[in-house]
Amino acid sequence: MPERKTYVVEHLDPELGQWSELEYAAIAQETQRVGGTFMLSSLPPAFAVPDRLARVPAFRAEQRGVEEIYGGEGEGKERVCLLDPQAEKDLSPDDKADFDVFLFGGILGDDPPRDRTSELRKKGFKGRRLGPVQMTTDTAVRVTRMVIEEQFTLNKIPYTDFPELKFNEHESTEMPFRYVKDDDGNPIMPPGMLDLIKKDADKSIDDLF
Repeated sequence: MPERKTYVVEHLDPELGQWSELEYAAIAQETQRVGGTFMLSSLPPAFAVPDRLARVPAFRAEQRGVEEIYGGEGEGKERVCLLDPQAEKDLSPDDKADFDVFLFGGILGDDPPRDRTSELRKKGFKGRRLGPVQMTTDTAVRVTRMVIEEQFTLNKIPYTDFPELKFNEHESTEMPFRYVKDDDGNPIMPPGMLDLIKKDADKSIDDLF
């Protein structure tokens, strides 16, 4: 069984917003460090891959959808895990032996969350949950990697929920997501994300995707 894992985000939007670009770049770089593969699937033909993604060896752009890539029985479908908030089982370290591919159904970090995994669920992929609190896409992949690659259980991962980001004495914003905490207790975010949020503090979170 291959030990190297693949993390797939079905990119369902025709364009790539600044927020998603920063998230995807962080996922690609972190996946590179553990020797895995990060794939964006279902990309439209005209999709332009940003340089910061294209230059990461672990990154792969794919126009095919996961149902075509991983087809049916015998083509790897049974080794694909769909991270699904409506799944009956939580992701656990034991799943490392059962799955090689971890599938995320598009933008997870919408507020309020949109159930963009429902179509993938209907295609018969096995599902696992990451818990009840909404995560950004890079956080969801980070948590999955910590469970699978580092063998954390979900309840042992250090989280911070709905952190307040303070930009100065008068400006702050509360993020409506769960993040993994770093050693200083701060939410782990992609490089450049704080600056983007601060720059667009007058916009709603939805406008940043």
